[in-house]
Amino acid sequence: MSDRKESAKQEQQRAGMTIMPAVDVVEDRTGITLTADLPGVPKDRLTARVDGETLLIEGDIALETAEGMEAVHAEMQGMRFRRVFTLSRELDTSKSEAAFRNGVLRLRIPKAEHAQPRKIEVKVG
Repeated sequence: MSDRKESAKQEQQRAGMTIMPAVDVVEDRTGITLTADLPGVPKDRLTARVDGETLLIEGDIALETAEGMEAVHAEMQGMRFRRVFTLSRELDTSKSEAAFRNGVLRLRIPKAEHAQPRKIEVKVG
């Protein structure tokens, strides 16, 4: 291929490429639900973790080639998805639940007990 040097140069530039995945965050009375689009990321290369008040979501895509083969043109090699969020202190991250299906991460973080809405009984008399 005549543009092999140019292709190799582009691959090196992409090797450090980080992409911000599309994320929706929906809040209801009892917590938040975060949905992140991570196409092509396998479950074993996905990380979702909380450190203090910070939520980090990362995923990698690696082009795997069979032994003895060499990628001549690879646009996805070395791509990394990464998003960082600052969480409210009202959220109870110890009760978080996550599911990953078809390249979509769904993360549910409930509000802490003290931040949950509650009904106050009004007494007459």
